Amino acid sequence: MMAASNSWMRSSVSQAGTNNAKRKVRRVLIVDDHPIVRQGLRRVMENEEDLTVCGEAETARDARTAIKELNPDVIIADISLKQGDGIELVRDVRAHYPQLPILVLSMHDETIYAERMLSAGANGYIMKQAASEQFLIALRRVLDGGIYVSEAVGNNMIQKFAAGGAYISANPIDRLSNRELQILHMIGKGMSTRETAQSLNLSIKTVESHRQRIKRKLNLTTGTQLVQYAVNWFTGREAGSPLHGGRDAVVPPVDASGAA
Repeated sequence: MMAASNSWMRSSVSQAGTNNAKRKVRRVLIVDDHPIVRQGLRRVMENEEDLTVCGEAETARDARTAIKELNPDVIIADISLKQGDGIELVRDVRAHYPQLPILVLSMHDETIYAERMLSAGANGYIMKQAASEQFLIALRRVLDGGIYVSEAVGNNMIQKFAAGGAYISANPIDRLSNRELQILHMIGKGMSTRETAQSLNLSIKTVESHRQRIKRKLNLTTGTQLVQYAVNWFTGREAGSPLHGGRDAVVPPVDASGAA
């Protein structure tokens, strides 16, 4: 059901698996601003007896409404949304629904985002390049109360833990706070300072202050350099994301064995 323009959509709940006494059918809410991605995820789950898509949302606001109306068992959410931001959505959902599992499915570099999203309250992080079988493993793991990240991310987190405060990343992006990373992401999407401020419910002055800190941390001098850096960084990740489609894969496979 389409409640309004750009509103969340309720799905016709499939009856597949309802007579299966062994496995409870879990209701999945998909939050992604690309219809083809949502369609691809549906196709991955449509023949799974224990999973059914109960609804879809394109924006963080619509996702919050859908959660209240549909009471899903799990949320699959992207970081990039038309309105709002996936990091803020994860924080908000975790604050209001402490027990609701959240799996982040994103095109964005897991080495930068995965640990941040888990810190914000997500239960798992998987790249959109993952095979459909690995996606289903990740989804069921978070539904069962576990944590999912790729083996590479898990190993990196272990190395950081072992190094304690001595760990220093060679990637300048890691110097940014979560808020600064959000703003860099929005600059890369072509959003103005005013649009960024409205999206994050911040003042323009606060966003400008964050932009200045980002420039210092990335050793940039001018606003033009910042925009160029942000666009190159953002499009470099966008360009590596193929379209979703087909039953056999969310998108082409990647090695992600899953470290709990």
